[in-house]
Amino acid sequence: MKVPKIIRPTLIVDKNKAVKNIQRMMLKISQSPGRIRFRPHFKTHQSARIGEWFRELGITAITVSSVDMASYFAQNGWNDITIAILANPLEIESINQLAGTVDLNLLVDSAEMAGFLNLNLNQTVNVWIEIDTGDHRTGIEWDQKNEILSTTIEIKKLPKLRFKGLLTHSGHSYKVKSPAELIGIYDDTVTKMDTIREYLNEKGIPGVEISIGDTPTCSAVEQFYGINEVRCGNFVFYDLMQLALGTCKEEDIAVAVACPVIGCYPRRNQIVIYGGAIHLSKESMTHENGEKIFGLAALPNLDSHGWGPTVKDTYLSNLTQEHGIIKTFAEFCRQVNVGDILMILPVHSCLTANLMKDQFYIKG
Repeated sequence: MKVPKIIRPTLIVDKNKAVKNIQRMMLKISQSPGRIRFRPHFKTHQSARIGEWFRELGITAITVSSVDMASYFAQNGWNDITIAILANPLEIESINQLAGTVDLNLLVDSAEMAGFLNLNLNQTVNVWIEIDTGDHRTGIEWDQKNEILSTTIEIKKLPKLRFKGLLTHSGHSYKVKSPAELIGIYDDTVTKMDTIREYLNEKGIPGVEISIGDTPTCSAVEQFYGINEVRCGNFVFYDLMQLALGTCKEEDIAVAVACPVIGCYPRRNQIVIYGGAIHLSKESMTHENGEKIFGLAALPNLDSHGWGPTVKDTYLSNLTQEHGIIKTFAEFCRQVNVGDILMILPVHSCLTANLMKDQFYIKG
């Protein structure tokens, strides 16, 4: 791909960094005990071209977060897909179209939804029961054993559904502050899921699989145990949130948004970029001074079309729709001119990549 002339906010993806991130996660999985399936989440990049990097490394099964995303990747040759959001009955027509072309995995959290699918599906699909192990977003709470059992029994009765196992997303891992806490969440998650598996086994339902999928715990643990499938996704790019959690290094972050400088104000130590909430999202972190951070700034590397290390004491402190306000120090502010490009490392790469998917360049 020809190197673009940056005239507006553009997402730059560093292929070498991303591939190293994929390889690192694959190695960890391969060195863990048991046979663990890797089903990476593609919502982070949402790109058929980036998806090929996974395929070239031997990945054959993927996770997505919507029916539309599943259809997009099915059209690009992926035929083993999990839609990792509870099945939406209003999309049953689209689900039927998809189920006729790929090996489809759906999520439910009730016998009622399982029954709806069985009545309305034209094809047989795989079904996972979503379990809430502490995130409190969706899923049956892990200690509601009778409800999980009755839902499992109902699914196994239904001819158009194939029961696969128990699936969870430990989203509460994003709220802790250290790798040690993340390892604790992983251990707690596996213990809870295994408790349910053992209970189902005692009730005559053997061979129940366990699927997990958050980047923080998957990056923090040295090896996996007690599971059958890993579905993390953010690890391919990483971001400032993961850096703060200690699950990656700055040099592992594989995306940055190239933003034109449109204003310099040394007297108030501010630089204004063309790059706002519609490009970077309004995901934020808290600076040690109590202010919000919406991204960190780095200088572009003109030789490699990448970027250098983040600039000390320089961060995106405010966003409006198109504008980004960078708080910095006077010396750096005087070095930057209107028309220059600054690289912004995002707080949450998944949201940024989604917003910028029509304006990105792959480096490497």
